Amino acid sequence: MSSVLAIFLQELPGPVLVLGIFLPVTLLLLLLLAYFRIKLMAVEEELAHTSDRQNKFGSSLRKRMR
Repeated sequence: MSSVLAIFLQELPGPVLVLGIFLPVTLLLLLLLAYFRIKLMAVEEELAHTSDRQNKFGSSLRKRMR
């Protein structure tokens, strides 16, 4: 099995390997990281707004119950 891999790598030029395989995979991973970071920031912002609303409504509800 290793001989097949060695022959494949000898026949495949280095720039094709880098530009055709490693670069697109790296760019895809970076794009996914950026996407999930943006989504996480949006969720954190939404949670902050939700907790603010709960604090406001929760304190007024507690005052009414007293």
